[in-house]
Amino acid sequence: MIKGIIFDYGGTLDSRGVHWSEVLWDGFSRFFESVSDCTIDVSKERFREAYVYGERKLARERIILPQDDFGTLLFKKVTIEVGYMADKGWLPSNVDEGSLRDFVATYCDSRARECIDEARPVLEALAARYPMMLVSNFYGNIDSVLRGYGVRDYFRGIIESAVVGVRKPNPTLFRLGVDALELPADEVLVVGDSLKKDILPAESLGCRVLWLKGKGWTAEEDAQTHSAMIKSITDVPGRIDVRC
Repeated sequence: MIKGIIFDYGGTLDSRGVHWSEVLWDGFSRFFESVSDCTIDVSKERFREAYVYGERKLARERIILPQDDFGTLLFKKVTIEVGYMADKGWLPSNVDEGSLRDFVATYCDSRARECIDEARPVLEALAARYPMMLVSNFYGNIDSVLRGYGVRDYFRGIIESAVVGVRKPNPTLFRLGVDALELPADEVLVVGDSLKKDILPAESLGCRVLWLKGKGWTAEEDAQTHSAMIKSITDVPGRIDVRC
């Protein structure tokens, strides 16, 4: 029987399984479509180049602070991406960088809030039945993000890569989560959006798994399948009842 649950955060609770690069690209695309009388030389491939540059910069430098909520995080992340595009000469002169940044950050924060609002009743119901942990590759501010969205109290604790110094797919993060629940691995369910970073590492420890599969980073990942796939976070309670 399942006696405890570990949730991933980014991509699982805040984007319905869709890789965050896709959410951001949607925000940029909507802004670009609204701009008239100019040619914007930003393809999806160029956006992904800016996205990777931003993620590496955030990993190297202490830009995201522990007190930053998700709106603040997005503002900083998108500022870096827009600056990269501008430095490359991909943005025409009549596109205001500040307007682009504010539009994309606000749009993405709204998308995340919609997903969290959808997940909240599921988390509330599960937290009433099971102890839960959150395990995430994040920037050191996941506690502030969860509190900003009003879902921190559903989790007994947090295992965050920037804090413990280990990143998924290293299964150590999930081992720390299992240990915190004080349960055997085979009595712990892990719910995540990445086959490589969540599902396979958790399975290697003996955990049960549910893969919330959405649009991934690569076509290869999109083509992969697993017997424990779900389409929505709202599917989790029913799948647990079946397993039990």
